[in-house]
Amino acid sequence: MIRWKQVAAVARLDLAEVRRSRWLTFASVVYGLLAVVFVVAALRESSVVEFTGMDRVLLSLSHALLLVLPLLALSATCQVVNRARDDGTLELLFSHPLSRANYLVGVTVTRFLVLLAPLAGLIAVMVVAGAWLSEPTAALRFGLRALAVCSALLWASVGAGMAVSAATRDQARALVYGLVLWALGVALLDFALVGAMLQWQLNPRAVFVLAAMNPVQAARLALLSGLEPELGTLGPVGFYLATRLGPAKLLAVGVAWPLTVGVGAWAFALQSFRRGDAV
Repeated sequence: MIRWKQVAAVARLDLAEVRRSRWLTFASVVYGLLAVVFVVAALRESSVVEFTGMDRVLLSLSHALLLVLPLLALSATCQVVNRARDDGTLELLFSHPLSRANYLVGVTVTRFLVLLAPLAGLIAVMVVAGAWLSEPTAALRFGLRALAVCSALLWASVGAGMAVSAATRDQARALVYGLVLWALGVALLDFALVGAMLQWQLNPRAVFVLAAMNPVQAARLALLSGLEPELGTLGPVGFYLATRLGPAKLLAVGVAWPLTVGVGAWAFALQSFRRGDAV
């Protein structure tokens, strides 16, 4: 049973630890640098052609965040439980009337919100700038879409990181596992899918199913369909997705599947944490 007073107490302690480690500042700086890079690039291109709109900048920024968010989330969570076990924090906390489920909920919520808050602030600033520089409705619509997709992907990565942290006692090994998960999500599965397409003539439905099994790919499809409903850049697969599913269903897949992966990974983390030793 979740006791929210215990969760809030753990969240305050973990937030103090996050502030000491400068994680909030680091995440905000990374988001801000990415936004500045893409805005400056768009303004430089506007000296040759007209400014294409803040929705394009948001699209480029979101695709970059699809690579950065899993890395930030995994590195922020994959050593939480095993570090607390090694330095005696768990032994101290569990000497009080605190359950393991409440501890894990408090830590997870804190890490998720610390990464989500600066992201939401950045997208809000970009939407306001887009309303001033281009069409307000389009910027707001795509900004909300990008926030929903990136939040879902962030939750999936936080859940995976907590699963690694709870199931792995060694901190160095947990960090390696986190990097492997990030590489699988953003790069290696893409190469495997391309290799399968070259080896076998897969139909568009099979390609979509294989790609959507990766939460990063599902999020990428949801973002791309928000700005380019025809999905012409994806060739036959894009034509299949545009005619059979459309932007609304792709958005549902891009949000629902990462959320499902995150919930499943967090449930595995809770089960492993309950079975394991506190010291």
